[in-house]
Amino acid sequence: MSAHYQLTGTTAVEISASIESGIRTGALSPGAALPPVRALAAELGVSPATVARAYQELRQRGLLATAGRHGTRVRPRPPVAARRSALRPAPLPGARDLSRGEPDPRLLPPLGPHLAALAADSGPSVGYSDAGVLPELAEAARARLRADGVPAGELTLTGGALDGIERLLGAHLRPGDAVAVEDPGWANLLDLVAALGLRPIGVPLDDEGPLVAGVAAALAAGARALIVTSRAQNPTGAAVSAARAEALRTLLAGRRDLLLIEDDHAAELARVPLHPLAGATVSWAFVRSVSKPFGPDLRMAVLVGDETTVARVSGRTRVGAGWVSTVLQRLVLALWRDPAVTELVQRAALSYERRREGLLAALAGHGLTAHGRSGINVWLPVVDETSTVTALRDAGWAVAPGALYRIAAPPALRITVSSLDTTDLAPLAAALAQAENPPPTQGFPT
Repeated sequence: MSAHYQLTGTTAVEISASIESGIRTGALSPGAALPPVRALAAELGVSPATVARAYQELRQRGLLATAGRHGTRVRPRPPVAARRSALRPAPLPGARDLSRGEPDPRLLPPLGPHLAALAADSGPSVGYSDAGVLPELAEAARARLRADGVPAGELTLTGGALDGIERLLGAHLRPGDAVAVEDPGWANLLDLVAALGLRPIGVPLDDEGPLVAGVAAALAAGARALIVTSRAQNPTGAAVSAARAEALRTLLAGRRDLLLIEDDHAAELARVPLHPLAGATVSWAFVRSVSKPFGPDLRMAVLVGDETTVARVSGRTRVGAGWVSTVLQRLVLALWRDPAVTELVQRAALSYERRREGLLAALAGHGLTAHGRSGINVWLPVVDETSTVTALRDAGWAVAPGALYRIAAPPALRITVSSLDTTDLAPLAAALAQAENPPPTQGFPT
């Protein structure tokens, strides 16, 4: 804990408010350790039960995490508005930042021409009673999903993939329920699960997706929802294969006690076939975002599923956000219909594949085995994340430590390839090899 921040309070509410204030202002940084319960209780002159209640309340809200023998710490990205500097340290001057996980802006379709066309043909404003999913967009979305083998009957829209997953979990689960998530998995999703007060159960995976034995173990442990990334899994690049999909469908067949959520966030950028699990369980949903292929600022995802599940999400949306902007819907539809945009997205997918496979090959040349079957990220197992990240930083490369994405998985680094050029691959691989296997330190001569 920062030596400059003093926790205060004589009740559990006051203590938790003091901790939250420290997180919000940045005085308690992500990962900061909090005092042991008994030590803080003695310092504040309260009972250990009072401090324990404060810590428990903050854990349930996703601000704190229990780190075993390392005690209680602030989560890496707690769900409170904090100063950006507290969440992300400034990169060293001149460093190449490969930690962001974002698409290459040079390969995103330009929105200006389509926005201009929409402005010229805007028509009358849409009122509250007429808002909703545009029929023409729903028709186009269903056609695109069916082409990939996804049953696309009931359909709604959400403000991106994570928004859709949050609405699905909120509609089916309650705080304390267990959710099976990939381990390693999407950092934002792990933070969301914590913020909702849900209990994550890590499911190990390989390049072909979640391991069947891991899913079975999570079900036996009481998981009420299972979240699977279809392709371009973040952070490992895994993609569910045909054989893995068949085995998982057999395991899940007909279950009524489990919500199955599939996230196909890469969509058109994934150059591997889609093998959906949709429909294996009674309650299911398939979510496909438009952000990675067409632009992160396009906050929209298509969500299809069984009638009850989609109705719950649609109903909750109506009493909350209302609907996804029809202006945004028309813009996405225009992008889908533009052959030039389709060609650009295909070129982007091929470019990411070349960069990703080129980095994997370059690392293999140094004896390093990494993962990246699809998508824009490469996952490199390492012995020690902190020392390797530090060595890379000193060499001018910023990468994401695997701790942001792991529950019980071994240490690793996530490297985003979207900003790399072909000429960067060899020097980056050499720097990674040097950071992971530094030369022995020379001692003083005797």
